[in-house]
Amino acid sequence: QVQLVESGGGLVQAGGSLRLSCAASGRFFSMNAMGWYRQAPGKERELVATIHSGGTPNYANSVKGRFTISRVNAINTVYLQMNSLKPEDTAVYYCNAQGLYTLYGSDYDVWGQGTQVTVSS
Repeated sequence: QVQLVESGGGLVQAGGSLRLSCAASGRFFSMNAMGWYRQAPGKERELVATIHSGGTPNYANSVKGRFTISRVNAINTVYLQMNSLKPEDTAVYYCNAQGLYTLYGSDYDVWGQGTQVTVSS
């Protein structure tokens, strides 16, 4: 089983910054993609940013230029640096990881428990 533990959420004023972290643990062969998603009250979960093991990032248009995703493969951790935060960034942020348990075995697609980010105006 792969487990994800997120940290770094909180309350910040508009224009401020926060850094989210997500550490993966467990036994697995590969962790191909890691990413961040968010869900605001009354809305569906949406992609924020993803990054593959080779380092190629992908961002939602709404966060481009403000958020930066990065990962340290050696410690199976992904980060989300969030700058110039806006009230509309308020949501529960979830970490996601996808990969293989074994070389020729099953794949996994797991989620963290979520961390609340609240941006006040």
